Parts: sequence; C-alpha cells; structure tokens
Amino acid sequence: MNPIRIIIVDDESVVREGVEAILSYQQDIQVVGKGADGITAVELARDTKPDVVLLDMVMPKMSGLQAIPLIKKESPVSRILILSSFAESDQVYQSIKAGALGYLLKDSTREQLVAAIRDVAEDKASLHPAIAMKVIHEIDNPTELVYTADPLTPREMETLKLIARGLSNQEIAKAMVVHDRTVAKYVSSILDKLQLANRTQVALYAIREGLAEDEPTKPRK
Repeated sequence: MNPIRIIIVDDESVVREGVEAILSYQQDIQVVGKGADGITAVELARDTKPDVVLLDMVMPKMSGLQAIPLIKKESPVSRILILSSFAESDQVYQSIKAGALGYLLKDSTREQLVAAIRDVAEDKASLHPAIAMKVIHEIDNPTELVYTADPLTPREMETLKLIARGLSNQEIAKAMVVHDRTVAKYVSSILDKLQLANRTQVALYAIREGLAEDEPTKPRK
C-alpha cells in the first residue's frame, strides 16, 4: 500500500518539526513538503499533489482560510486537515465551508493527529466532537442548507446516513453491496442536491437533521 503523502504548513517551526517527528514513526505516512505560509501551501500542493494538506489557519502572507480554495483548485485530489489553536465556531465553520475535510486542535494527542490524517486521507470527515457541535450550531440556518426541488433518492438517503457515521466510500459500498463507483455517484448527487461542498458538511447536515444512524446498515442479500 502506498503511504499517505502529506505536506505540513504552519508558521511556527516548532509545530512543523514536531509534527514531522511524530509522523516519522508512522510507516504509512510520508511528509513530502513543509511550509510557513498560505502562499507556500498553495505552491506545495500544486507541485507535490499530496493526499493530505495539514494546514494552520493563522499565517503570514496568506491565511489558511484564504489558501483552502486555491489549494483545492491546484490539487483537487488533496484533502485538507486544519490544525489550529483556535476553536471559535466561526473559524471552524468558515474552513469547513471553504472545503476543509477535518479540523483538529493543536492540543490534540499524537494519536488523535495520526488518526485524523488517516481518516481525511480516506475521505472521511474528522472533527473533534466539541468542534462538530460548534459547526452544527453555526449551520443551523435553513437558508444555507436546504434541499433542492429534486429530493434525495432512498439510496442517496442511505448513503447520507452512512457518511454521517464516518464510513468511507469503500465501507459504504460494502454495507450497501454496490460498487465503489456507484457510491461515488450517490455522494456527488447528494452534494449537488443539498448544495454542500464536502463530506464533512454532509455529515453535519445529517446530524443536524437527525438523520445519522446509530446501527450499522446490514448488507443486502
């Protein structure tokens, strides 16, 4: 299996070096670049096409929030995980709205950091529960998250519930007994119909609407 390729972008050298040291012990994670500002983050993303961009929010020249859409444009394959000292709901919400898939605080444990990187690399949302509740509170506005005239199909609704439980496309495909490509089509349709940007927003939407499942979906016979 190919390692998860990651770039670390933070204006504090001690954070960059510390994270790199932690990740050096993980055989499935490879640091392919480091930077100290948002402009460098965009350039590194363009040049290395990493699986994960570990991004600080407050940096010189260009903030993490400003860099997110540019990173997504230069490297659509890259998943963005915010690593920040700030837990303010507006900061979290704006980063998720811009396209970040996960949000982690700098006081998280090394185990939480590694787990979040692996989750985001697998296209899973990764939010600390306290962070998730802040975002849910921020997005509790029916004018921002609404169904289009075309409602979700039963299979799309099932997919949405499984996304809310943190399952990857591969895990959803196994649970629903369909091909990975079919799940990808369901996810794309859900994003379009609900006017959302990524899986994290889908998961938060499902939680807000009380659609998250507690019990795993049983494979269909």
